[in-house]
Amino acid sequence: MTDEEWAVVRDAMPTPAWLEGRGGQPEGYCHRVMLDAIRYVTDSGIKWRSMPVDFPGWDRVYAFFRRWRANGLAKELSDRLRGKARVAEGRQTEPTAAIIDSQSVKGAASVPAASRGYDGGNYLGASVMAGQADQRWWRAAKREK
Repeated sequence: MTDEEWAVVRDAMPTPAWLEGRGGQPEGYCHRVMLDAIRYVTDSGIKWRSMPVDFPGWDRVYAFFRRWRANGLAKELSDRLRGKARVAEGRQTEPTAAIIDSQSVKGAASVPAASRGYDGGNYLGASVMAGQADQRWWRAAKREK
């Protein structure tokens, strides 16, 4: 992680309790190192136990990840970085429009009929996966046509 990247996320990182005088022991690992390790796992798509020895032990990194995720830090970082990317592209921080789409997927025999629907366009009993897309995807799709 570069110093510039760290400057963007540093203020979103939680302050350890011992620094605020709430007791506890100093943490054994720097937050920057832990964030680097988590980024490595997500970027490489490896298993937690396959972390290189350059990073702290996988169990410690995973414990930090779980704690940060439970406290909403992962969403906070994602929202901040998305906002910065949108502003850099000359758009508002928050999306002003969304596209809701669905896709039919063939249901397995083990999926109960009560949870299946009927997609008349595909003529099959299927489950429907719903998703949202940012406005930029809509514009990109329109440009390709």
